[in-house]
Order: sequence, then structure tokens, then C-alpha cells
Amino acid sequence: MKIQQVRGTRDFYPEDMAFRQWLVEHWRQASRRAGFVEVDGPELEPLELYTDKSGPEIAEQLYWLQDKGGRKLALRPEFTPTLARMIAARQASLPEPIRWFNISRCFRYERAQKGRLREFFQWNVDLVGVEGEIADAECISIAVDLVRSLGLTPEDVQVKINDRRLLAALVRHLGIAEDRVPVVFGILDKRDKVPPETLSVMMAEAGLEAAQREGLSRILAWKGLGDIDAQELATPEVHAAVEALRRLFGFLEAYGIAEWCRFDIGIVRGLAYYTGPVWEVYDLKGEFRAIFGGGRYDRLLGELGGKAMPACGFGCGDVVLGLLLEERGLRPEAQRSAEYFVAAEGDSSAGVLRVVRHLRERNFPTQYDLKGGNLKRQMKKAADAAARFVVIVGPVLAAGGTVTVRDMQSGEQREVPLESLGG
Repeated sequence: MKIQQVRGTRDFYPEDMAFRQWLVEHWRQASRRAGFVEVDGPELEPLELYTDKSGPEIAEQLYWLQDKGGRKLALRPEFTPTLARMIAARQASLPEPIRWFNISRCFRYERAQKGRLREFFQWNVDLVGVEGEIADAECISIAVDLVRSLGLTPEDVQVKINDRRLLAALVRHLGIAEDRVPVVFGILDKRDKVPPETLSVMMAEAGLEAAQREGLSRILAWKGLGDIDAQELATPEVHAAVEALRRLFGFLEAYGIAEWCRFDIGIVRGLAYYTGPVWEVYDLKGEFRAIFGGGRYDRLLGELGGKAMPACGFGCGDVVLGLLLEERGLRPEAQRSAEYFVAAEGDSSAGVLRVVRHLRERNFPTQYDLKGGNLKRQMKKAADAAARFVVIVGPVLAAGGTVTVRDMQSGEQREVPLESLGG
């Protein structure tokens, strides 16, 4: 019986694994350039780590199990709750601010489709212990640094920024009750995922009156902070949130990344733990889902048993980003599996191993034909390995002589003493 891979997962063949490692290294470099350090935690967590904050219905979106001891466990869908749990466990001894990043495999039980899988790799960056918009700007700057390092430009992607405090104040200003605000947020978070008429039906089913639905449509049409109505801006909560966003954009200007960023009142972020600025990175052609997602979550540590601390961060999955890079022609060519390929001319197997040992001791990726064969077959193996050089070993090597080195790009050959090979 032929067994298929689990739906929503991937097999990483050599070229796919090479791309994954290339992307992971770019994630690490962007994190380290900003002075963040890497951490990790278990892929299995107590189910209540997610249900206590988001409610029992979140279990429908998770892979979870009951182990032999009766404990309910879940495969982690994201790293932020794990990070909060880890900080809470050692909070008194950790120096502030906490600047951590993580690259991990995550799992979500949802319908597999383009840009969304059930198993994926995610890069998380979190900054804990810093109040004010400077922390949010720091995180956004790292995200921009990453996409810039991959060859993307402001013509390719943009950071869309909002503040949940602003949106909540505007929703309340429309006369929508406080207990309905999370419901409205949940509907607005689906704005780019469902047709406009479906969104209107969802609002009506949530109990919003016609005037309130019209007010939300007017708000969602805003293109900048200057579009906010003067009457709404006079509301203290709205005014305070707008001023916070102005400070954030001022910091982004100082970071030199203002051209990458813009205000978008429709950015909500689906996770309930966000408390302030929220942002997402989108491709400007609108072909893909959000590439990044992040924001401020000042209450999460306290809700998970620790001391409340200001915190913000973001996550970036590999699936959408990989699709975007491929579409833009920015996915790198697969790395060659061997820098050198050592071939035997005639009966020179002992000499081949001597050359292989010489090159590997100098850290050069080196292959040879373990099955043997004539020189023509070995040259084909060298081409299959995309070797940069072929070292042809003849009988003379046994007397301490030279080897022939062929440049596979130019076709040139030269005689080289073995001790100088790779020097």
C-alpha cells in the first residue's frame, strides 16, 4: 500500500530543504542584527495554555491529544504563548528588556489551501519590558530589514499599521456596546477573506443597526489619520490613540523605513490578546495572504500567571513568504552539493581517497563515485552534483605527484600539486 503524506504538510526534497535553510538563516541574521537572542520551547504544550486565554473553541483549530496520563496536550500553533509561559517561569531573574526570537515548526488544524498549510515554519520576534511606541517601531524595523535583505522593495510589500485602541474607540463611538466590540473585531478581521455582501450579513447577524453598519463602512474607507472626523477626533480615547500612532510613525521615519509603512484602519489581527498597535505585511499586488503579523500584547504575561509586562512582537511564516519570493524571481538557486568531485583515471582508487581526505580536512564539500566506473561515468556524476571543480587522479599521484583540476564552468584544466590543492 502506498502511503501519502498528511494533507497540509510538506516533504522537503534537497532543493526545498536548501531554500528552507537559506530563509531560516536570513531570519536569524535579521534578528541578530537587532541584538535579539534565540530561544525555543517544546512543540507539545498543555492545551489550557491556549484555551484559557482564547476559550475552548480554539481547540477546534489545534492538533491536540490526550496522553496516557490523561493530560490534554496540543501541538503549538504559534510561539507567543510559549514565550509568555517561559518568561513567567523565570521573570524575576531575566534582565530587561527581553529580546528573544524563535524559529520553530508550528501546527494548525485548518483547511489547507494556497498560502496556508497545517504544518509550517514560523519566525517569531518578541520585545518584552519596553513601554511606548519605540518598541513597536523596533519590531517593525526588523521585519522591514528582513524583507529588504531578501531583495524585496517598497514596490513589492508594505506594512499596514493600525491600533486596536483606536478602532475600539471608534466602534464604541458608533453606539456599539462594549461586549459587542470583540464580535465586530472578529468580523472586520475577515474583511479581506469574504465578499463585501457576506460581511454585511455577518454585521447584521451580530445585531448591528443599519446606521452602525454604515458608520463602519465609512471608517473602513479612510486612507490616513487625516481622514478621521473632527467630532470623533474630539473623543479623548480616539485622540489618544491617534497621537500614539503619530508617535509610532515618527519613530518609523527615524528608522528610515517610512516609505514601507502606511496607516490602515482595517488591520485588526484575529488574536484576542493584542492590546495596542497591530500591523501586517502584505504584497502590493494583493496576490497573497498577510506575510507577517504582529502587535502589542501588554496583558498576556499577567493572564498566564506572570507579572504584567509591556510586550510586542510578530510572527512570519515560511509558506506565503516562499510563494512571494518565487513569484518575484527571488528564490535562490539550489546550492551545489559538492565544491569538488574527485574522479579516478584508471586504477587509482587509493589516490582518490587520499585526495578526498585532503579536501575534506580543509572543509571543502567533496564527493566521489563510490560505485566506481569509467571516467566518462564519473564526469557525469560530477555534473549531476553541480561540482565547481573535478579533480582527476592518475597513477602518478602514488609517487607524490600532481592531480589534474578541471574548472567545470570554463572547461580549463591545469596540473596542481596535491599539497597546493584547495589552498
